Amino acid sequence: MKTLFTEEEIKYIGSQLAPHWIYKNFKIQGDAIVAFCGECEVKLTEMVDIEDVINNEPIYSKYMLSFISEQFNIGLVEGVLRQRLLISTIKETLEKRGFNLKRNGDDLFVNNKKLSVSIATKSVNSVLIHTGINILSEGAPIQVSGLKSDLGIDDIKDFALEVMKNYTEEVDDIVLASTKVRGV
Repeated sequence: MKTLFTEEEIKYIGSQLAPHWIYKNFKIQGDAIVAFCGECEVKLTEMVDIEDVINNEPIYSKYMLSFISEQFNIGLVEGVLRQRLLISTIKETLEKRGFNLKRNGDDLFVNNKKLSVSIATKSVNSVLIHTGINILSEGAPIQVSGLKSDLGIDDIKDFALEVMKNYTEEVDDIVLASTKVRGV
């Protein structure tokens, strides 16, 4: 799986969760994960999480680290498993830095305040994952925590690169492990 952290600030509005968005914007073909920072504002019309739409819960963050991944040749259940693997990887990366987090499904919490948003969905030819981690906690419509404002992490790029490295190594190792066994 290929990775990229772009220095370009991008406002995540939900439309980026689309087939070949990574390929079209960064010329990275195939399984990939891209990270970027910027404001996040997902209106109900762009939401793919039907539960959030029903509950009238749009997403907003003044400044967020977003990961978008597109992965091919897998089904939605495996995609959700890979989404949970990404969330667990983020949690482990923060725990190695000495932070205490709780995970509930695909959500991370610090001091009972939500740190992340995440969704996995299926396109006609791939699984798409968006995971956002608040950098700042100010301005959100609910109580949230942030990497910088609450955890004091200043080097967001370094953190993002570490997460992507750990995640892609894990996914690649899982795929490789599936090739070393004989069928019974």
